[in-house]
Amino acid sequence: MLATNKELLSVATTEGYAVGAFNIQNLETLLAVVEASTEEMSPVIVAATPSTIRYAGVEYLAGIMKTAAESVPIPMSLHLDHGKNMETVSKCIDAGFTSVMIDGSQLSFEGNISLTKQVVDSAHSKGVSVEGELGRLAGVEEATVEEKEAVLTDPLAAEEFVKRTDVDALAVALGTSHGAYKFKGEPRLDFERLKTIRRKTHIPLVLHGASGVPSWVIEKATKYGAELEGARGIPDKHVKKAVSLGISKINIDTDLRLAFTGSIRELLAGSPKEFDPRKILGSAKTAMKKVITSKMRLFGSSAKAL
Repeated sequence: MLATNKELLSVATTEGYAVGAFNIQNLETLLAVVEASTEEMSPVIVAATPSTIRYAGVEYLAGIMKTAAESVPIPMSLHLDHGKNMETVSKCIDAGFTSVMIDGSQLSFEGNISLTKQVVDSAHSKGVSVEGELGRLAGVEEATVEEKEAVLTDPLAAEEFVKRTDVDALAVALGTSHGAYKFKGEPRLDFERLKTIRRKTHIPLVLHGASGVPSWVIEKATKYGAELEGARGIPDKHVKKAVSLGISKINIDTDLRLAFTGSIRELLAGSPKEFDPRKILGSAKTAMKKVITSKMRLFGSSAKAL
């Protein structure tokens, strides 16, 4: 059943769990999300990035996403992840997305506010919720104090940003980063900063760059030829603590890509005569579904759609 991020996250924030936003790349990724959410009875956010939209086409993506949402009794939103401009946002809204993220984090503070407010005014008029971002995702375990302050979300700025833009959710930078190589040293998130941001804002908070890079996924992929030396993600205990401190939405992409790649490498290595795309991609769907299920349980969203 179609929902907006605002509807999903308002409940999650009140009840103290997080909703997973899983980035899809193709039909198999979407099916993995839908099957896992249905079996876990978990609300879910199906997300697509601008690059995925360019690859698959917004109408194709929106079509299969809406079909999925309308075919199951699970509350599910269709979300644009990391939109960079009004053109992309407008295309997604027109295609039927129920939520959009506008990422103005590379702009000046005033520029970010201006762009985000423009998106909010347009999206809210059509019943679509909006996520903004303040701060930049970058590993900071070896950074100086000045470098950390330059990329991590400032609590006072977050308070002002939320008031002036009227966003429905805010993505905050606490020391995570995108991709499979998040940390050189020990993983560190700025939980004290998160506590302060939570006190100063009253909307759902979002954690990007939160893939865990599970060891079983890496071991399978590398066993069959992938080169992933040094790949490290966010430990589960850090994710749990972030949720306990007020994170209501967590984005997952890298873990799904790794599971997809590892399972296909394994199948092709073990079955060199196989050439049926359905069997090859079916194994990838199963692996991704395993990852998604584990994330829903970690985030505390399982059985919340009962």
